[in-house]
Amino acid sequence: MSSLSRDEVARVAGLARIDLKPEEVDRLVGELQVIVDSVARVSEVATPDVPATSHPLPMTNVFRADVPEQPLSQADALSGAPASEDGKFLVPQILGEE
Repeated sequence: MSSLSRDEVARVAGLARIDLKPEEVDRLVGELQVIVDSVARVSEVATPDVPATSHPLPMTNVFRADVPEQPLSQADALSGAPASEDGKFLVPQILGEE
């Protein structure tokens, strides 16, 4: 695998509009090279006979079926409200409107 150069890291930082000091570029060259090498090692293992996975365990949908049901009546919906008025929830005024 090819190695990253200081110029490449500085160029990508410039494209991302990240202002890096020279010592930060030097440090990032090494850190990014470790990432590039790790991806290359994983790519070596990913062969056509190994199926792609997004999760190590099988996932299933845990939601119930979407079946229409009778909605709450207005009285039932307001039964747990601390205050109501004219069939609506009554809440404190916060915008200072008249």
